[in-house]
Amino acid sequence: MDMDDRCIMENLLLTTKGVCDLYLHGTIESSTQNVHQTFDQALDDSLCMQDDIYKKMSAKGWYSTETAEQEKVLKVKNQFAGM
Repeated sequence: MDMDDRCIMENLLLTTKGVCDLYLHGTIESSTQNVHQTFDQALDDSLCMQDDIYKKMSAKGWYSTETAEQEKVLKVKNQFAGM
């Protein structure tokens, strides 16, 4: 895959994330159980698709993440534990 493929994958990932956001709001705001279940299933399918795209991009080195410092993680955890 070349740089054009990377750009396509980035666009697919961004689009899928946007769809997940829309389906999440549809699920939350649905007025009937039927509509809720439909949006919820679409959200689940889209999250799986987003995960697949992420894994493929990560395997190619196109989506790198940084490991959070344990000290910072504990600080945030303790901050919210007191609420």
